[in-house]
Amino acid sequence: MQLRDLIPIRRKERDVSVRREEEHPFFALQRRMNEMFDSFFRDFEGEPFGEWRDQFAPTVDVKEDDKELTVTAELPGMDEKDIDVLLERNALTLKGEKKEKKEEKDKNYWHMERRYGSFQRVIPLPEGVDTDKATASFKKGVLHITVPKTEQAKAAVKKITVKTE
Repeated sequence: MQLRDLIPIRRKERDVSVRREEEHPFFALQRRMNEMFDSFFRDFEGEPFGEWRDQFAPTVDVKEDDKELTVTAELPGMDEKDIDVLLERNALTLKGEKKEKKEEKDKNYWHMERRYGSFQRVIPLPEGVDTDKATASFKKGVLHITVPKTEQAKAAVKKITVKTE
């Protein structure tokens, strides 16, 4: 919206409104076609005619407080044997492979689907975590990882009081 659209001015009869480029039907059609192709090729992750694999990206929540760092990853349909948790000095790596097989048989048909996908998530760790005391648990498709902070990191936190005027 332009400023002149806000000001109530009587226009003369000979004024003809000029159509903006984005209102032109061919520009709108071109924009819609570009959006369609972009969304189609986005599913192939930049390789439209290369090998396509089903990618699985788990949802990961990372929380940090003054005592520890907590990572929660949702891994539905996976077993703990399919998950690798690697802890380095400065990063936590979650790796896994999801294998899903569905089979339905009936008198008149037989339907089978297979889905495979691997994932890898790398979470950078802050300074001052105690990697030797890290714990991980897996229950009902949710992975919980706790990495406590060192005593030096806990002591380094300083609270500053805020004064009001």
